[in-house]
Amino acid sequence: MSIWFDKSITLAKIKDFGRDSMAGFLEMEWSAIGDDFLQIKMPVNEKTKQPYGFLHGGASCALAETVGSVASALVIDLNKFYCVGLEINANHLKSVMSGIVMGTATALHLGKTTHVWDIKICNENEVLVCISRLTVAIIPNNKFFKNKPDRINH
Repeated sequence: MSIWFDKSITLAKIKDFGRDSMAGFLEMEWSAIGDDFLQIKMPVNEKTKQPYGFLHGGASCALAETVGSVASALVIDLNKFYCVGLEINANHLKSVMSGIVMGTATALHLGKTTHVWDIKICNENEVLVCISRLTVAIIPNNKFFKNKPDRINH
């Protein structure tokens, strides 16, 4: 059974979401969606490496927060709520110097006011390189949001 608010959500509907933000700058691309997971990929290149030539931990966190936050946005009714990152942690398990990494978000908790996501980041050989947990706050869409972000088409 699908966890998504719009049961007909597809990659085509979200392909441009985040393109004009950090996700676009870091060349992230949506790569898979299932009934209970969302996946994004990112190249390991000059934009995402630290000075020693390894994937930057901050880039891994940006990937994790992007996939988890968008997954939360797909679960809620964006006409009534917004979701924002509340806490993220990451354990960097293996270094990556080139290629592509993929972050896959699965829900650990989908509550009324918080969501908790497990994000596994793997290299192109499906070796786990980072594991992250993201907590997202679900807040009412009200008058306090004067600069509303672009909507996901659902």
